Amino acid sequence: MRIDVHFTDRVGIAQEILAALASRALNVSAVEVEPPHIYIEAPALGAQDLAALREPLLRVSGVLSVAELEMLPGARRRLYLDALMASLTDPVLAVDGHGVVVLANAAAVAVCGMPEAELAGRSLRELTGDQALVDALVAQGARLPVSEVQIGGQRFLMETVALHDAGGHVAGAVLTLHAPQRLGERISALQNHGAGGFDAILGQSPAIRALKQRAMRMAQVDAPLLIRGETGTGKELVAQACHAGSPRRDQPFFALNCAALPESLAESELFGYASGAFTGALRGGRPGLLELTDGGTLFLDEVGEMSPYLQAKLLRFLNDGSFRRVGGERDLKVNVRVISATHRALDDMVASGAFRQDLLFRLDVLQLNLPPLRERTEDILPLAQVFLERACAQTGRPKARLSRAAGEALMANPWHGNVRQLQNVIFRAVTMSESPVIDVAALELAGADVSVVPVAAEEVGTLDEAVGGFERALLERLLPEYPSTRKLAERLGTSHSAIAARLRRYGLKT
Repeated sequence: MRIDVHFTDRVGIAQEILAALASRALNVSAVEVEPPHIYIEAPALGAQDLAALREPLLRVSGVLSVAELEMLPGARRRLYLDALMASLTDPVLAVDGHGVVVLANAAAVAVCGMPEAELAGRSLRELTGDQALVDALVAQGARLPVSEVQIGGQRFLMETVALHDAGGHVAGAVLTLHAPQRLGERISALQNHGAGGFDAILGQSPAIRALKQRAMRMAQVDAPLLIRGETGTGKELVAQACHAGSPRRDQPFFALNCAALPESLAESELFGYASGAFTGALRGGRPGLLELTDGGTLFLDEVGEMSPYLQAKLLRFLNDGSFRRVGGERDLKVNVRVISATHRALDDMVASGAFRQDLLFRLDVLQLNLPPLRERTEDILPLAQVFLERACAQTGRPKARLSRAAGEALMANPWHGNVRQLQNVIFRAVTMSESPVIDVAALELAGADVSVVPVAAEEVGTLDEAVGGFERALLERLLPEYPSTRKLAERLGTSHSAIAARLRRYGLKT
């Protein structure tokens, strides 16, 4: 049985309490003194014994109460601490002030490949093979920046927290080891929180429905995918949807814009770097996106902007999944699916020598072509309505609506920036206008120089009828001035095939 004796603290009271148990020949196996309590474990103490013992204990000067206890507080803390350490998926080591292992959780035991009893007492130098690390840990009072170490043949980023004794002196440290892949999973979860699948791709036009069907099939195939499309068409959105619909959906997803970084920075960002690779490099090096994405999907946006040197390194990785860090001396191997995207004509770049043909073959195993917004005009007004609702909610203003003239202006605009430009135009209009009705002037469409077609007086039954009527009237108005499909396509900023299809749909002839 375990008992809790509540007392008023004074010198010698704990000794008198224990003497009361000893006078009854009760063996005490554990004692914890935390004034104003003393916790006692006496295995032979039963309920009847406690009833007989309570009165003598209460006669001890200062004792306030005696109660039965389920578990000693120290034992409870150890139980929960052991459970907490066992539940941690990251390896954790506790070392003393000389870098010798004192405690380790189950994950650390598995990484080190030896029983916990054998692991305790081992020097950190034996585990890492890095004496300089131990020296720095001791010299800097266990206050090291995050650095890379190798234990059990695996690389980890090590985070240190100093432990202090009652006098404030450093008594050791807790070392937490983060595997690059585990870090990648957590960072990806934060960055891509709320990222949708194919439902996030808005639009019900035939072109978008066909795109979704094709993308869903390609998402299931574990092969490189190349997404082609103009700027603003949603290439990263489609890439995220393909990842979410793939067997890798529970693994990391990272994106790298190849046009946004200079060659040296893009190389270290993608492949990582070894210790001492360049001035300012972290001690022990740093993993790149390939290591963080291990098991998941890497999206390379604007891959056509990649330098010839990086093209060669990427080609080698695509061939066998291996790469070498910047300044590194050994090859690393990861399992990553690459989805790339470009708005450039890569075939023309190959012809001019600006892009490697063998790399294009490796990237272009599967292919998706995203239609520009001007080729799916059926989606313009529904998209505008969605963006309008989002912008009103984001800016905290009452719901607004588009005027009929504003809708016509949106339909007439060529949208060289595609869906992104449409979203920006709507957001700007909502931000700058206080009117509940968004009119043409609020849209600030500098590129919409096509005259607005008068609207028929009769009411149109559906949105498709309204869009179709507007398209037909617009084409009839422009055909006399632009009598060929090519001239008309150039005037409206769309493709020859898109204009030809619409002329056939409305029975118009050039």
